[in-house]
Amino acid sequence: MPKISPTKTKMREQPPQERVKNFQEVPYGYSEEEAIAEALRCLQCKKPSCIAGCPVEIDIPEFIALIAKGDFPGAIRRLKKKNVLPAVCGRVCPQEEQCEKVCILGKKMEPVAIGRLERFAADWESAHGEPELPSKKPPTGKRIVVVGAGPAGLTVAGDLIQMGHDVTIFEALHEAGGVLVYGIPEFRLPKAIVAREVENICKMGVTLVKNLVVGTSRTVDELLEEFDAVFLGTGAGLPWFMQIPGENLNGIYSANEYLTRVNLMKAYLFPQYDTPIVEGKRVATIGGGNVAMDSARTALRLGAERSMVIYRRSRVEMPARDEEIHHAEEEGIEFQFLTNPVGYHSNGSNWVKEAECIRMRLGEPDASGRRRPVPIEGSNFRIPVDTVVVSIGNSPNPLVPSTTPGLETGRHGNIITDEATGKTSKRGVFAGGDVATGAATVILAMGAGRKAARAIDEYVRTGKW
Repeated sequence: MPKISPTKTKMREQPPQERVKNFQEVPYGYSEEEAIAEALRCLQCKKPSCIAGCPVEIDIPEFIALIAKGDFPGAIRRLKKKNVLPAVCGRVCPQEEQCEKVCILGKKMEPVAIGRLERFAADWESAHGEPELPSKKPPTGKRIVVVGAGPAGLTVAGDLIQMGHDVTIFEALHEAGGVLVYGIPEFRLPKAIVAREVENICKMGVTLVKNLVVGTSRTVDELLEEFDAVFLGTGAGLPWFMQIPGENLNGIYSANEYLTRVNLMKAYLFPQYDTPIVEGKRVATIGGGNVAMDSARTALRLGAERSMVIYRRSRVEMPARDEEIHHAEEEGIEFQFLTNPVGYHSNGSNWVKEAECIRMRLGEPDASGRRRPVPIEGSNFRIPVDTVVVSIGNSPNPLVPSTTPGLETGRHGNIITDEATGKTSKRGVFAGGDVATGAATVILAMGAGRKAARAIDEYVRTGKW
């Protein structure tokens, strides 16, 4: 047996000094030779723990073994048995906290680069002609409607169409993809890749209707009269703010609005798209998650001379992926750790001029398991800013729950579901993804969609609730 490399095969990237000037994807992906070299690191364990670490249950050793043999068509075929969005997941899933975290090789060396290999297989397929569509079971005559074309909704639709059901997706926005198109920047997930994955789902037979807002144009009760089951995958589009003085000044955005203007409305393609966006020179992003990293790195590409991340804990507690933090550091993002805004000051014309902050120290662990930040009295100081992006979390949009009698919701407006099936308190209505859990990861939303699809299939076939 050849000696196994202790480290992952590196993925080539745009140099930091070049990529901060464009919105092109940062990593280039593996070549065929690099992919095979990485695939050969896989131990092909008899009891692979990586499969259990994957929310959509991909047969990871099998698809990697096919790459190692150079059978790239077989690898993508195997991947698509469990994942309808492989090119997306290969780019944005936190594999280091899931499949790669439990990789046996990772106990003594770096784990196998599972995500990079998934990306390679999907990209290889797109570069070699028309994708092979999965087979479908005979038509059942059952009709299911999916509300929201985000990761959860697309997964449900892709699974149910293969089960033989008639599936329609209603999407409120003018493009399908949900957070994949309005939230994640072009340099991390190109829109053409999302469009390609959505197109493949439509080619399987799913009907996609855009620009239709369920809750106003149609209610869930009206949909139940027309369809055999409804799946709600409307995401978490209601941004949180800190409710501190000055937060309503001009120049202060939620991350949702900021990234939607840049990503979905193409503000980064000015002047071809004249989408209003404040191109701040001193930009502060509040928060420490992936969305905060996306916002701060976007500001840099829009021309910020100084792009800062203000986070109330230390780097150790940051919820963002290590890869995203690393890329931000390479690009020159400044980090103000153990710091929290307490208010904003105006320039006299209702535009933000300064962020007033306070230093923090870490106390005992809170409910999240992370040490709780405690303000240091009298440590207030001010940072000059002309743009602020607040990225501290989101709740589900209340539109659908507020127009659906009998649909039980939680304290933060999330739809209450049975975790194993996605069933809600209303017969025939299922839900999953961020609308049920609050803002989480793409792959967890897809995992919820997979569970819901199985439950919907059983419900429409048997009528048992």
